[in-house]
Amino acid sequence: MSSQETATRKAGSIEDNPVRLEREKAEQIIGALNTDLADAYVLYHQLHKHHWNVEGAEHLGLHRFFQEAYEDVEEAADEIAERLQTLGGVPHASMSALSEAATVEPEDEDVYDVRTSMENDLEMYGDIIESYREHITLAEGLGDHTTAHMLREQLTELEEHAHVIEHYLADDSLKQ
Repeated sequence: MSSQETATRKAGSIEDNPVRLEREKAEQIIGALNTDLADAYVLYHQLHKHHWNVEGAEHLGLHRFFQEAYEDVEEAADEIAERLQTLGGVPHASMSALSEAATVEPEDEDVYDVRTSMENDLEMYGDIIESYREHITLAEGLGDHTTAHMLREQLTELEEHAHVIEHYLADDSLKQ
């Protein structure tokens, strides 16, 4: 809890931005980016959970993969939050705001076998990839080429991680 009595910026507020993107356009992109930010944190926590709980013959490789994946997602979330601020927005930061804005559903608290966990990850990656494509189109359509470029770069990483997961899920791996 903060002891500050007056917020310097209210959550959900939008200010003029130094990149001269019209407020109405910025508002749409800020909404999309806050969704991406929320989804990133859901994915981050699920990947981190799997990093902690992975077991089996392929433990070490998967442990390292999950760490690389969640670190990449954390870095992407930071870029998204900074872009939100550049556009005059306030990035979601509380767990309740992130949870409310997220469009992907995390696993519950139970621990699952690694194949099930990775199938759940692949499903979440797929949902986020589809959302990114929509948000890239939105940003391009509104003339925000910088946001579209940032999201394209992040999309490349998301797709690469999804591709790696698909390989782990091949029939000859992740034996029970």
